[in-house]
Amino acid sequence: MEYCLVLCTCPEGEPAESLARFLVEEHLAACVNILPGLTSVYSWEGRIASEREALLLIKTEAEAYSRLELRLRDRHPYELPEIIAVSIERGLPDYLQWISQCLSSDS
Repeated sequence: MEYCLVLCTCPEGEPAESLARFLVEEHLAACVNILPGLTSVYSWEGRIASEREALLLIKTEAEAYSRLELRLRDRHPYELPEIIAVSIERGLPDYLQWISQCLSSDS
């Protein structure tokens, strides 16, 4: 089984909590950590912008990424959300197995 960590920025507070809960409830993620207090500086529509955001660290199986991306994009408040997946090369085997158990529709 292959696993990935998905990084996604979003507004702090309720939007971040809502997205995290949705992904776990839909069995698209086993766990989502919310890291508040980020400042993102980026180029958008010809200008430099700066916003306070939260970073979601989403743990999932690589096989579930396409569904997760689709559902996350549908629910995300941004026009163009940051959704980046990074392969997990190693991890505690029991923890990785737990991720798979959480993504099972039986859990």
